[in-house]
Amino acid sequence: MIYLKLFLAFFFPGILGYGGGPSSIPLIEHEVVDNYGWMTTSEFSEVLALGNALPGPIATKMAGFIGYEVAGVPGAIVALLATVGPSLVLMLILLNILYRYRNSPRVKRLSSFVLPAIAILLADMTFDFFNTSYNAIGLLVTVVLMVAAYFALERFKIHPAFVIMAGLVVGGFFL
Repeated sequence: MIYLKLFLAFFFPGILGYGGGPSSIPLIEHEVVDNYGWMTTSEFSEVLALGNALPGPIATKMAGFIGYEVAGVPGAIVALLATVGPSLVLMLILLNILYRYRNSPRVKRLSSFVLPAIAILLADMTFDFFNTSYNAIGLLVTVVLMVAAYFALERFKIHPAFVIMAGLVVGGFFL
């Protein structure tokens, strides 16, 4: 019964929390504190602070921690599945629809509008990363890291995770 309660406690915020984790935090708090009484408001605020201190989506971190506190590892798994389940199912349905109509002129036109927007967003993100790196470690180290990353990825086909880890180590060394 506890697993069903955990599932429902995180499923409803996952469905109703439009905009991602930050918008679902009050919904999660209502379920965890007010509805089921698994935590006090003070304990929930500590979990929220801990979740904000770690990288990644806040809702999944909170679901994993609270699920673990309530019902151990199986509880953490149930809470995580309830948190990501709605988005995953909807994404699979939408991808199936897009795949079914991939040859449709409307879908092709939609892609022609969306792809340039994605390229602009990625370019903006790249510029922000460059600017942050430049301000933190200087132009020379930033350019050397960019060139080394390019060759590691394109020429030597090193996995991106290893390139990112190496960049973090080098960047941390120069800070």
